[in-house]
Amino acid sequence: MIQAMNSSPVQISPPKIRPLSLAVALLIMIGGSIYPFAFAKADGSADHTFAMLIFWAMSAGLVNGVGFVPRWLLWRWIFSGWACLMALLLACVIRLA
Repeated sequence: MIQAMNSSPVQISPPKIRPLSLAVALLIMIGGSIYPFAFAKADGSADHTFAMLIFWAMSAGLVNGVGFVPRWLLWRWIFSGWACLMALLLACVIRLA
């Protein structure tokens, strides 16, 4: 049990590797390294909204995938597996729109 800043104690599960989140993050990282134009618009300019969402998904996947559990509730949500999925789905919606 961990005492969060100015709040009641928070029950945090023991850290463990989460292979799906880690695989998604590594796939984004490797795919973006091999073909960086995937993060650009059709005209070649930067697509900042898409890049922000896809990099959020990658960051959340890496943090969650290696089993790190932040103490602060907001960070715990931002770097959760569900946040990774939500950012990835929003990036797909932005790309397909």
